[in-house]
Amino acid sequence: MFFRPSFQLTVNCLTRFITGFHRLLQSTMSCLHKSPKRTKSEEQVYQEQCKKAAQENGKRIGLEGDADPNFLLVGGELQKVRSSSWKRSRFYKLQEDCRTLWHESHKTFQSNQTFSIDDIEEVRSGRQSEGLQKHTDSIVEDLCFSIIFKGRRKTLDLMASSAEDASRWVSGLNKVITNMRSLSRQKTSEHWIFNCMRKADKNKDNKMTLKELKHFLHQINIQVDDTYAEMLFTKCDKSNSGSLEGSEIKHFYELLTSREEIDVIYGKYAQTEGLMSAANLLNFLLNEQRESVSMEHALQLIEKYELDETAKQRKHMTKDGFLMYLHQEEGLIFNPAHKEVYQDMSQPLNHYFISSSHNTYLMEDQLKGPSSTEAYIRALMKSCRCVELDCWDGPNGEPVIYHGYTLTSKILFKDVIKAIKEYSFKTSDYPVIISLENHCTVEQQKVMAAHMSSILGDALLKQPLGDQMPTNFPSPEELKGRFLVKGKRLNKLDAAFNNNSAVEDDSVSEEDEAADCKENGQKPKDKKSKIKLAKELSELVVYCKSVHFSGFEHARDSHAFYEMSSFKEGKALSLADTSATAYVHHNMDKLSRIYPAGSRTDSSNYNPVPLWNAGCQIVALNFQTPCKEMDLNQARFLPNGMSGYVLKPDFQRDPSSQFDPKSLQKGPWLRKQRLHVMVISAQQLPKLNKDKCTSIVDPLVRVEIYGVPADVATKETHHIENNGFNPMWNENFQFEVSVPELAMVRFVLEDYDSTSQNDRIGQYCLPFTSLQMGYRHVPLLTKRGDIIPSAGLFVHLMVVDAE
Repeated sequence: MFFRPSFQLTVNCLTRFITGFHRLLQSTMSCLHKSPKRTKSEEQVYQEQCKKAAQENGKRIGLEGDADPNFLLVGGELQKVRSSSWKRSRFYKLQEDCRTLWHESHKTFQSNQTFSIDDIEEVRSGRQSEGLQKHTDSIVEDLCFSIIFKGRRKTLDLMASSAEDASRWVSGLNKVITNMRSLSRQKTSEHWIFNCMRKADKNKDNKMTLKELKHFLHQINIQVDDTYAEMLFTKCDKSNSGSLEGSEIKHFYELLTSREEIDVIYGKYAQTEGLMSAANLLNFLLNEQRESVSMEHALQLIEKYELDETAKQRKHMTKDGFLMYLHQEEGLIFNPAHKEVYQDMSQPLNHYFISSSHNTYLMEDQLKGPSSTEAYIRALMKSCRCVELDCWDGPNGEPVIYHGYTLTSKILFKDVIKAIKEYSFKTSDYPVIISLENHCTVEQQKVMAAHMSSILGDALLKQPLGDQMPTNFPSPEELKGRFLVKGKRLNKLDAAFNNNSAVEDDSVSEEDEAADCKENGQKPKDKKSKIKLAKELSELVVYCKSVHFSGFEHARDSHAFYEMSSFKEGKALSLADTSATAYVHHNMDKLSRIYPAGSRTDSSNYNPVPLWNAGCQIVALNFQTPCKEMDLNQARFLPNGMSGYVLKPDFQRDPSSQFDPKSLQKGPWLRKQRLHVMVISAQQLPKLNKDKCTSIVDPLVRVEIYGVPADVATKETHHIENNGFNPMWNENFQFEVSVPELAMVRFVLEDYDSTSQNDRIGQYCLPFTSLQMGYRHVPLLTKRGDIIPSAGLFVHLMVVDAE
């Protein structure tokens, strides 16, 4: 089947678009900046324009009749806080595109600045940022709020003149953010194209000249030669006026955004007076999408996504409704049933892969980058369930956290524990492991124990569950809402049941990761050096006691189930390569934590896949570094409600298993399947060089398989020159997958460059077992794992048994 490059939006969207285009262009431009001095009558006109714009935009993003968007559009003075002595009044307002916040600046050549709503991670009410806690007094708590950005952009700390204004700013911004994120991809596309068209209308006359049309095509990432642009323009300029307006712009829009691949698919199954009946839709779902669904499900989809009321009453789906369905979660590549917790959460803790962070406190590199409680918040909000704290003696008897023997900044231990308490269970209810690398003196260790006990309260696990000595780990379900401390312990766990808290020696060997500092020249230390351990801190370690690894046989014979080892990546990868089956069995009984080599001073990451293949649970990565390895980590923990826990396959939990990811002898893990992928098209890919108007991407798609060594594969399409708006490939690939339960599929879009390394446009990765078959849209993510709102890839997938 061959498809021409194209893109389709609904007729309803077209009507709303063309109406909004003219209305908003007339009312928008006068409302963009801080109000100049006006007469009373001019001020009345201005307020009416803003009110009208607020109503139009509020309707478009689902906030019709809400007063908060109007409040943000009018804007107001806020105090920007950088330090105790630097607090400046600045005017802030939401622009009429409802996705850009404007503020005045006193920087030279930058009197006006903007940032996108899409760049905001969250808006926090009160003094909930490091800056506001440090530079403001508690009496202004109700006046404060913070805008937290995605990536490494600094947090914007603000103070309003009243608690009511602060509340309205927070409420208004959160509503706009929530509603923008919940827009369907069609509405997001409409919103994006509208803004590009508005920018192209240079003289703001609600018309488009040929020159403005060319500028618009560059804005939406299409390179066309002058002949084609003139042909398109002439075709639409029915009035021969030399400019497009009204219905002519609508015609141009329809030509531009038609998607013939959707026309072909819809036409094949729409066998009822040119429309899809419920029976036609069911036929599509069963035969093309390979879904085991009933007529009831088909009727539910029509009721949910059909836009035309007449068609809906007749139980029919129009092409617009069909496209709406394809853009929703039912039509995406990721199985929506896996968005919720669907796995058995009553297995022992060590039967799960656990999302884990290394040196969680760092925002950047390992040598001189800043440490911040914000790094913990970001990791926990991504459902990380194991965070690391490197603890050192600090001034005034307060322990601090930083990367020892480096220039990284220091943060208070108690502030980190407060952040962990506040944010651990916002995205997942399942337990959080607090991994301590302890370098403190006994006195400050006691302070650490006191802080954890007082701040975490009853959520901190201090005793084994039950009234007798356990022989296995409790389950994530049993540990919901609890904190587990990982660290050194002075005695065996059974001391908690026999009232024997006495210890002969209050010294323990230091953590293996701390000892590894010697190898990296951070400070020469004796590998077998001992540290004094406070009894109060020791007793907080229950199910995660750190011990040195001396071999699988020694661990089996000498270590209890709750005694776990940490492995440097090199050692772990070597064991996974040479003793995989033994490693798998080790991880059936105990927990293993893997950490990056100390030589990774740039906070880069190792490949986590071989360690997951060996059943390792706590594969700790540098969450602050966007990279392929973090893409894989995000994919591993994408299913099961993004809870941070994913149940390992049965062959990694069954004591009789002889699974070896390298040799793949016959066993229950061997379920050979063949994956057919047709890369069809992409839509609205972002420009990589936004500052250069003529910069257009030359996209290509690479499909990658990760898993056991035999399954690793990569295949790539050709590149398409100068089209990031609606490129079309129609290329077919085939992959053989032997162990689907450990496999992951990654789609990467790159901008081809013949003279240098390709630039990444976006990517999406998910477990093989979470794929949906048939025609599917694939969302695209930025380097930091955030959705690119209007962009996507369109593919066809089919999985069949290979044997």
